[in-house]
Parts: sequence; structure tokens; C-alpha cells
Amino acid sequence: MTTADVAPVTSARTDALPAFSPTRTLRLGIRRISLELKTYFRAGDQVFFTFLFPTLIYSLFAAVFADQDLPDGVSMATYYLPGMIAGAILLSGVQNLAGDIAVEKSDGTLKRLGGSPLSPLSYFVGKLGQVIVTSLLQIGLLVLVAVLVFDAQLPATVEGWTTVAWVYVLGIAACSFAGIALSAVPRSGKTASAVIIPIVLVLQFISGVYLQFSMLPDWLQTASGLFPVRWMAQGLRAAFLPETWATAEPSGSWDLPLVALMLAGWIVLALILSRLTFRWIHKDR
Repeated sequence: MTTADVAPVTSARTDALPAFSPTRTLRLGIRRISLELKTYFRAGDQVFFTFLFPTLIYSLFAAVFADQDLPDGVSMATYYLPGMIAGAILLSGVQNLAGDIAVEKSDGTLKRLGGSPLSPLSYFVGKLGQVIVTSLLQIGLLVLVAVLVFDAQLPATVEGWTTVAWVYVLGIAACSFAGIALSAVPRSGKTASAVIIPIVLVLQFISGVYLQFSMLPDWLQTASGLFPVRWMAQGLRAAFLPETWATAEPSGSWDLPLVALMLAGWIVLALILSRLTFRWIHKDR
């Protein structure tokens, strides 16, 4: 075969490949968000265990411990709210994404998408868009129930709400990338929940979501510092609780610069892990 014979074939194959277009990639990703949201809310188990679960658990704790008095006039409903918001971010990012992607790997969805015009970037725009929308709705529902039903107190200053905002942004990014990385752990879609749920449940217990963080032994507080949910909860407590409560933290202060540093570090680490573990088209074994 001559060079002249090969050239047209190579040219034809190159022309058949769609050129990368940021506008087209973003457009497909935005369309994907709508599909991801429809799929999310049609799955009853996912809506219950991911979307409604933090509000239900918060309502249970706030009702059971309503008569307990805390220093500085802080109610149990107010105390539990920042931790539960951190838990909601964890569920939306880690549990939701890790489970979804693991199932889509197992049932061949990713392989089918790999043969479609959808690029990996558009796929993740859709996934992350769904996580942002559902997590904001989830937190909105949680705060609404906390205020209207249990009379929880919200941050009273612009500084407090600014802290809530940046903790949310860093936290949802860290948890989303961690969820993508964790999706590589389950061997199949059927075992995804059995692998992922215990991990997020334990993290919530040791990070000040279900239990008062100051009640935990020192070694457990130190261990929880390896994971992002502890830092999300601490940052949110700084926004919701009086300044005097900072003395209950391990360092005796809210230490917000360290909170930001740890969450940013988790974004970088989880992004690297997700890049190393995620495969768009899986080879048959």
C-alpha cells in the first residue's frame, strides 16, 4: 500500500472526529443537568436516603433533645443545624455521586455514553450541576424546617452568611470530587450502597454531625480531621453559634483559615484521585 493510499483514510478518520468546542461542551452539559435531575427525583430510595434524610434526622434530634439547655441560650435545634448542613453536603457530593457513577459503570451506561457525542467534561457538568441544585434545595428544606418548626437561629451578620457561602462552595467541591474517586471502589452497581453508605455514616458520627463534637475523645477528634466533613461542620458552627462556643473546638478557636486550607487541600487531593481512577470507556475484562 502506498502513501497515497493511506493518506485519504487517515484524513477521513480525522475529519470524523468532532472538534472540541467549549460552547458545545457546555451546552451539552447544561442539557445533561436536566436529565440528571429528572433521574434523581424519580429514584425514590435516592430521594429518601440522600435528599430527605438529613431533614428527617435533624427533626428527630431537635424534637428528642428539645428540653436540653445549652450555654448562651443556644437551643439544640440551633446547635445541630450546622452539623446537619455539613452532613447534607457530604450526602449530596459523596454518597450521591459515588453511587450514581458506580451504577452507571456497572450497567454499561458509561460505555454507551462514550460512543455518543457527549464528552467526559459535559458528563461531569451534568453531574456537578445536579449535585449543586439538589444540595441547595436540600439545605433550603433543612433550614426551612429548622426555623419554622424548631425555631432555630440563623446567622445574624453578613460575615456569618459569607462564611456559610464559602464553606458550602469548598465543601461541595471537595465532596463531589471525593464522590467521583470513591465510585471506583465498589466492584459492581449492586454493591455500591453497601460500600458507600457505611463510609459516609461513620464520617458523620465522628465529625460532629450526629454527636456533639466536644463529646468525642481526643483521638477521634484528631482522626476526623483527616476528612472534609469535620472541617465543614466546624466552619458552619462558626457561622451559626456564638463566639464563646469556639472554646469547645480542639484548638480553642474556630480557626477558619485552617478550615479553608483543609477543604482546599481535599479539593486538590480528590481531584487527583478522581482523575486517576475514573475511566470514560471501560475495557471488557
